[in-house]
Amino acid sequence: MSIAVKICGVKTADAIDAAARAGATHIGFNFYPKSPRQVSATEAGKLAERAPGLRSVALTVDANDETLHEISAGLHPQMWQLHGDEPPERVSAIRNMFRVPVMKAVAIETAADIARARTYEQVADWLLFDAKPGELPGGNGLVFDWSLIAGQTWTKPWMLSGGLTAENVADAIRLTRTHAVDVSSGVEIARGKKDPQLIERFVAAARLAFAGNHP
Repeated sequence: MSIAVKICGVKTADAIDAAARAGATHIGFNFYPKSPRQVSATEAGKLAERAPGLRSVALTVDANDETLHEISAGLHPQMWQLHGDEPPERVSAIRNMFRVPVMKAVAIETAADIARARTYEQVADWLLFDAKPGELPGGNGLVFDWSLIAGQTWTKPWMLSGGLTAENVADAIRLTRTHAVDVSSGVEIARGKKDPQLIERFVAAARLAFAGNHP
């Protein structure tokens, strides 16, 4: 299985340039209106053009069809990241509507959340495991108990998120055996402000850990 390193909540050219230069694989654009990382579909589309080698991911939170179509028209995302309370039926509907992969984020705090995540295996192309929401649905810099997913087997690829940084990503990869990681607040110097050097450090640390765990 190939590895993936996703930088989420990108708003600026220097951030996306750093992600591409460092060797990230996915770039996330946040369309949640209450997030300090929110961008417009037009802005996201222009940023994505700077790094065509990165897979563009559109993060939405319980968005309606009109909003999704507006995002699709401006960005043409290569993946949707559903970060709200979307039920399996909604995930399936969005997947059929746009015919691009859909990743469903599931907040993990207890074993019961693992069981909830299983309900999305048949409808989502990817799963993303994050910490329980704080102020925002995601990007709060919170870490959950990685042992809850360590040793679990999934029928779909999955991505680890939640409080990852250049300092802890190697431990996270080693413990969970994940092939994909996602970071937002862990590469910021202020809420919503990405730092190119932190992005490069994170990607380098993740890739080094992947090389050691998945040679």
